Amino acid sequence: MTLASMTGFARASGVYGVLRWAWELKSVNSKGLDLRFRLPPGRDVLEPAIRASIAKVLNRGNVTINLTINREGAAPQVRINEDVLAAVVAASKSLAGKIDAQKPTLDGILGIKGVMEVVETEESEAEREAANRVLLAGFETALKDLVEMRGKEGDVIGGVLSDRVTEIEKLTSRAESSPSRSIEAIRAKLGEQVKELLGASPAFDPERLHQEAALIAAKADIREELDRLMAHVGAARALLKGGGSVGRKLDFLAQEFNRESNTLCSKSNDVALTAIGLELKTAVDQFREQVQNIE
Repeated sequence: MTLASMTGFARASGVYGVLRWAWELKSVNSKGLDLRFRLPPGRDVLEPAIRASIAKVLNRGNVTINLTINREGAAPQVRINEDVLAAVVAASKSLAGKIDAQKPTLDGILGIKGVMEVVETEESEAEREAANRVLLAGFETALKDLVEMRGKEGDVIGGVLSDRVTEIEKLTSRAESSPSRSIEAIRAKLGEQVKELLGASPAFDPERLHQEAALIAAKADIREELDRLMAHVGAARALLKGGGSVGRKLDFLAQEFNRESNTLCSKSNDVALTAIGLELKTAVDQFREQVQNIE
C-alpha cells in the first residue's frame, strides 16, 4: 500500500437525456472523515450510497461533495392556475359597472402574476431512478480520480518525509559522535565544575562534591535520547514503507521525535552539541508539518 494525502480535487461530468450534470469533490486535512454534501433538491436520496462508497476508500479528510444539474433542451410546460384566474375574472366582472374602463384582454389577464406558470417537465419515477443510477456512476468516476490524486500527492509527501527521517538519523549520529560526549570531555567538564565548587568553599563537603559530580555526569549523558531517536527512525521508515492510513501513527512519532530532541538540547553541555540539537529540532518540525497532510 502507498501513502495517501488528505488533499485532492476531482471532477466528473456528463449528459443524460436533458440533464447535464457535474460532480466536484474537494478534500482537505481533517482529524477524521468529515463529509459535506451539496446536492440539488430531490437528489438527497443519493447520499447514503455516496457515504458507503467513500467509507470504502477514504479514512480521513474533510470532503465536500458538490453536484450540479442543468436541464437542457426540455420543453417547458405552461400551467394556468384556475383558482387565481377565477378570482381575477370575478373581480373584473365586479368592477365592470363601477368604473369606466375597457374590458380586460386575454393577454392582460395572462400577464397578471400567478395566473400563468411556466414549469419544467417533471420526471417520472422510472426516469428519476435511471438518472440517479447514471449520477452515481459519475460519482464513482470522480471518487476514483480523487483517490488517485491523493495517492500521487501522498507519494510526493512520502519522499519528503523519507528525506527528513534520513536527516534526523544523520543528525542523531553526529550527536552521538560529538567530542563533548567523550569520557575525556566529560572528565574535563567535571574537573572545571569541581574547581569552581572548591574555590567557592575550600571546606566543601566531600559527599556533597560527589553528589554534584554525579548530577553533572547524569546531565551530560544523552545515551537514552539517542537510542530512542534511532528507534523512532526505524519505526518511521517501517510506517512509510508499509503505507496505508498511517497519518496518526506518524503524528505520534513526530511528537516523540520532538520530545527527544528537546531533551537532548536541554542536556547538552557543549555549544556544538546544542547546534546539532537545534538542527534536529528543525528537521523534526519539518517532518511534523508534512505528516499533517497524510491520511
